[in-house]
Amino acid sequence: MLSPSSSSPHETLVRLLAVVSVLCGARRAAAASCEPVRIPMCKSMPWNMTKMPNHLHHSTQANAVLAIEQFEGLLGTRCSPELLFFLCAMYAPICTIDFQHDPIKPCKAVCERAKCGCEPVMKRYNHTWPESLACEELPVYDRGVCISPEAIVKVEGPDNPYNQDPSKCNPESNPDFPSDSNNGNCKGVSERCKCKSVRPAQKTYMKNNYNYVIRARVKEIKSRNHDLSAIVEVKDVLKSSLVNIPRDTVTLHYSSGCPCPPLTANEEYLIMGYENEERSRLLLIDNSIAQKWKDRLGRKVKRWESSRSPGNRSGRPSRY
Repeated sequence: MLSPSSSSPHETLVRLLAVVSVLCGARRAAAASCEPVRIPMCKSMPWNMTKMPNHLHHSTQANAVLAIEQFEGLLGTRCSPELLFFLCAMYAPICTIDFQHDPIKPCKAVCERAKCGCEPVMKRYNHTWPESLACEELPVYDRGVCISPEAIVKVEGPDNPYNQDPSKCNPESNPDFPSDSNNGNCKGVSERCKCKSVRPAQKTYMKNNYNYVIRARVKEIKSRNHDLSAIVEVKDVLKSSLVNIPRDTVTLHYSSGCPCPPLTANEEYLIMGYENEERSRLLLIDNSIAQKWKDRLGRKVKRWESSRSPGNRSGRPSRY
């Protein structure tokens, strides 16, 4: 065998290439532990490779499918646009070459937005947010590695809400990211969000069983660290439940980065929504209503509420 000092430049190059080949082969072998996402509910996610066991300790995707399918009914309520992303990040975590040993978890803020929107719906059916999906156990965006919809770029289709430059569009990296951004490098909230219109009618009012109904003037819409909220001045409380609503300035919390139902500053509205009793929060989630205030509409709501059975006027769900 030739000593290194006697090797020709050509031999040295051959040896170097052989070492690189071995290293690349080892890297490819590590990548092989990633597997294609086969959970039907998660095939629409902006990643296509996962790794088992997942964050819920399911050893195979077949086991994960059986577990995640229990959320199909909740997904059908559209209680939060973040819910499917969060569930898939837990049950079919994104797998990359650089994070083989510890699959990336979803960010704590993603979990909190999903929980904030969906736990009130779950409570209507005597369920609570699962302990296995506790938000407190997840990393905070700026203190650890985690994923959120805003931080993932998906190139297929210009209309995909993940098609952003995260360094310029990520609200967590820019706490004062405006909801009506005109930044040419990212899509403003109005472009990404399509709000479902819910009209105030007696049938809808009875069916949705709102926890609170207020007359309020909107002071401002605030966005910080993914949390979108409306600051309103309460003029009148037509209905309330367990969360105290003073005739003062209060905060209404949206369940996602989409301002649905939409509100305009300095306008007065009739607002119907839900509450998060544990956090004493008033929520604006799917099926919430915000209509420009009219005295006639206010009188209608009072009649609808008075027509309820005496045992169910608190706004708390009365059926499973």
